[in-house]
Amino acid sequence: MQTVRLLVLGALRRRGQAHGYQIRTDLESWGAHEWSTATSGSVYHALKSMASQGLLAAHETVPSKAGGPPRIEYELTDQGEHEYLALLRSALADREPSLDVLASAVGLIEDLSREEALRMLRTRARALEEWRSSVTAHLPPDTDLDTWGPVGEVLFLWLSTADSHARWTDRLIRRLEGGAFAMAAEDSRPGQAPE
Repeated sequence: MQTVRLLVLGALRRRGQAHGYQIRTDLESWGAHEWSTATSGSVYHALKSMASQGLLAAHETVPSKAGGPPRIEYELTDQGEHEYLALLRSALADREPSLDVLASAVGLIEDLSREEALRMLRTRARALEEWRSSVTAHLPPDTDLDTWGPVGEVLFLWLSTADSHARWTDRLIRRLEGGAFAMAAEDSRPGQAPE
């Protein structure tokens, strides 16, 4: 649910006010239905749930001319804005979020300032380094994990995962340091008209 919550809050924040179909369409245009748990039903459930929690304000709009019920449009409340940014920061700083949570956060990273995004990613990089060190600290020098049987494979999996995540995190940090993406509080943000 954390992935859907993050994606729905992020998509809604970018729109300002929208109904469920618009949010679902936005997420599908990002391909989120392929790499996350953001399905049609989960989006509508998340909207209703977050409205009941005070994260979203719900507004009934004019009924459909075809005779359907009124649509409900949603917008973030101050509490919803706070929750969204907390989820986004946490996903970027966490050393091992699920891949769909991390992918969602990276897709929404431009909603943070460059400095804040870098701070979150550097926190993640340090946590990955500490985690890797905690694994290797208990290994004898010159350990050959191939001789440890299945336990060696588990340790190799942990170390390989830590190394891969660290390389990817370092790459994203370098890209942000080099000016990649139009971050919050910078000019020319995607989806926003210049002032």
